[in-house]
Amino acid sequence: MRLLILGGTGEARALAAALHGRPGFSVTSSLAGRVRNPALPAGSVHIGGFGGPSGLAAYLIEQAVEVVVDATHPFAPTITANAVAAAAETGVPLLTLRRPGWTERDGDRWHRVPSVDAAAAMVLELTDPGAAVLVTTGRRQLAPFVPDGERHYVIRAVDEPRTGLPPRHTLVLDRGPYTVDGERELMRRHGVRVLVTKDSGGELTAAKLTAARLLGIPVVMVDRPPLPPGADPVVTTVDAAADWCDVRAG
Repeated sequence: MRLLILGGTGEARALAAALHGRPGFSVTSSLAGRVRNPALPAGSVHIGGFGGPSGLAAYLIEQAVEVVVDATHPFAPTITANAVAAAAETGVPLLTLRRPGWTERDGDRWHRVPSVDAAAAMVLELTDPGAAVLVTTGRRQLAPFVPDGERHYVIRAVDEPRTGLPPRHTLVLDRGPYTVDGERELMRRHGVRVLVTKDSGGELTAAKLTAARLLGIPVVMVDRPPLPPGADPVVTTVDAAADWCDVRAG
């Protein structure tokens, strides 16, 4: 069975590793190509976009893909919408694999907001001028923080941002997984007063939430965008996705 995994996440790599080499499967993973030196999954790899839903549909037909698993990041709604549209156009079965979001625990001080724009506004409410703010929303979503010249933004990203940055900032280029001790030291070193992050879920970057809780630092948590109609069925674990693929392979 020719399987296309729309990936880039740890779950996508784990699924490719689980199915690559298994009798009855030919696995190709697609990466957006937005990160330098990405961790490559097992099996064949397609790097770069497809040209929207019609381009993805054409790829599915040309490559005789029989099953698509959308295991992209929870904050990649465009890719998910393209997958839904291409699957509907071609009739290729689609499964959505999404890890669960994070759950607030006793001692957490979370402020949930619907967007990064709302997160930037919340920072102004929670902090005084001169405060340090740790931002881990990704290098492509920094524009809402740029107009604020009064706070110091500690911006962590895998690769250097290509867009504007706030006037007062420190850029930290790093890649997870992170440890609680490391995250706590980072926050202490920069005098962080607020953490801004997205509800990505998973263990790879969850240590910052524990560190914030231990230090009593409030967290501005950006909620996930909703899945589009047609994204079902949805599973939350790699094992469940592998089982679904096994059933499809017969």
